Amino acid sequence: MPEPGKFHVTTPLYHASSRPNIGHAYTTLAADVLTRHLRAGGREVFFRTGADAHAAGVAGTARARGAAPGDWADGVSADFERAWKLLNIGYDSFLRTTDPEHARRVRDAFGKLLASGDIYPGASSGPYCAACGSFYEVSALRGDGLCPVHRTRTEKVSGDAYFFRLSRYAGPLLRHYAANPAFLAPARRAAEMAGLVKNGLEDIPVARTGVGWGIPVSSDPGHTVQPWFGALLGHITAAGWEADRPAPGFARLWPADLHLADAESFRLHAIVWPAILLALGLPLPRRIYAHGGWTIEGDGMSGTGGDAISPSDIIKEYGADALRYFLFRETPFGQDGDFSAEAFRRRYNADLAGDLGGLFSRVLALADRYPENGLPNRPEEGPARNFARLRALEPLIAADIEELNFSSALDRIWGAVGELNGCMGPEKRREKERDPAAGADLLKDMVWCLRLLAGWLYPFMPDTSARMQMIMSMGTTAAGVEPQKAAPLFPVKD
Repeated sequence: MPEPGKFHVTTPLYHASSRPNIGHAYTTLAADVLTRHLRAGGREVFFRTGADAHAAGVAGTARARGAAPGDWADGVSADFERAWKLLNIGYDSFLRTTDPEHARRVRDAFGKLLASGDIYPGASSGPYCAACGSFYEVSALRGDGLCPVHRTRTEKVSGDAYFFRLSRYAGPLLRHYAANPAFLAPARRAAEMAGLVKNGLEDIPVARTGVGWGIPVSSDPGHTVQPWFGALLGHITAAGWEADRPAPGFARLWPADLHLADAESFRLHAIVWPAILLALGLPLPRRIYAHGGWTIEGDGMSGTGGDAISPSDIIKEYGADALRYFLFRETPFGQDGDFSAEAFRRRYNADLAGDLGGLFSRVLALADRYPENGLPNRPEEGPARNFARLRALEPLIAADIEELNFSSALDRIWGAVGELNGCMGPEKRREKERDPAAGADLLKDMVWCLRLLAGWLYPFMPDTSARMQMIMSMGTTAAGVEPQKAAPLFPVKD
C-alpha cells in the first residue's frame, strides 16, 4: 500500500533509436493505470517518463537515413509523446536527454563520482553491443556470440575508458536487499538479481572514446558518457538533483516510490542503478519492479521489442482502450506474454463487445421498457442488492492495482460483469417483465452496478469509463435520468 503524501512513479527513458512499440507502451501504460487509480482515490502522484536521445544506435540509425543524430532523436522523441497521447497516458514530465540541464547534471554527477574514486580511468576491451551501449563478458553472450538482449552481433572494441566501481557495492546492495525484501519485484526476478550480486560484481565502463554523439566528460571531452549511464541519471536530474547544493523540490520528488523496468534490463535497474545512487549518497527507490516481455505471434523477439506492432496501428482499428485492456488482461504483469492479432480480436469480441458491451446495451434496453423510472441518480437500499454485494470487491480491486496485479483486478471486474450478465439473461428478464415493480427494481440495481463498473474500469479504460458515465447521466428528470439511445461501446469486429 502506498505511503501518504506525493507518490512518484518513473519508467525507463526509451531508446530514441527506434519508434514506439507495444513493449514501450506496456511499461508506460502500467504506470498510467497505477497513477489514475491513485489519483481517483485522492492521492497526489508525479509520473515521469521520457526518451534517451543519446541511446546507442541513434547516430548510426540517423546516418543511415541521412539525418543528423539530434534531428533524428528529436523526431523519435516526438513520436513517443504522440503515441502516449493516443494511448491516453497522463504523465507529468517527459524528459529528453538532450535537455541542457540534464546534460549539465550528468556531467556534474560524473565529476562527483570521479572525485570520490567511484569512477576511475582505465582501458576497455571486449564484446560491445552498439544497441545496448554496453560491454559484455564472453560468457554472458548467447551461444552464437550474439548480444543476450538484442540478439544482434557484437563487435570487439578496445580503447581508453572510465569505469564505475560497481564491485565496491556488492555488500551494500545485498544488505539493502535483505533489509528491504519488497525493494525488488517480482520475487523470482529479485532472487536472480541477488544471486548475480552474490557471485561478484565487476567494474563497468561508464564513458569511452570514439563516440561522437552523447554527453562529453567535462574534465576529459574526448570521452563520452555511456548512454545508459546518462539515462539512469535522468530519474534524478529531472527531479531537480544538483551535485553541490540542495535543489528546491528534489526531496519532495525523490526517492521514487515505484521504478518500473522490463525484465531484460532489470540487471541495470536493480543492481547498477542502486549502486550509482549509493555512490552519490542518495536514497534508493522504494520499489523497482520488472514486468514481463512480449513476443509477437510467437516470435522470440526482445521484450522491449515488438517493432512489428505499432500502438497507433491497433488504435486506428480498435481504439486505445481495447489495447490497454488486452495488455493487462491477457498476461499477469510480471510474466511474459505473446501478442497475436487473433488473440487480440478474440478477446476484443468476447470480453469487450460481448461481455461488457452486451451488458451495457441490455441495461439500456431494459431502461426503454421502464421509461417512467428513468435512470436513478443514487442507489436505493431496497433494490440495490447486487450493487451492495459487488461493492465488497472494491478494496480487493484497489489492492490488486496497488500491488501491480493488474490481470487479477480485471479478472475480478469481469467476474462481476459475468454475474450481472446472468441477472440480465432472457429468463431473468421475462420474470421481471411479468412483475413491473420487480423490473423497475432490477433496472435501478443494474444502472448503479454499471456506474460501479465504470469507476473500476477508469484506470484501465478511461475513455470507456467516461462514455458509460456520460450515457447514464444525460438528461435529468424528476425520477432520475432519462434512458438514452447509444451506439455499442465496442462494435463487433469480423
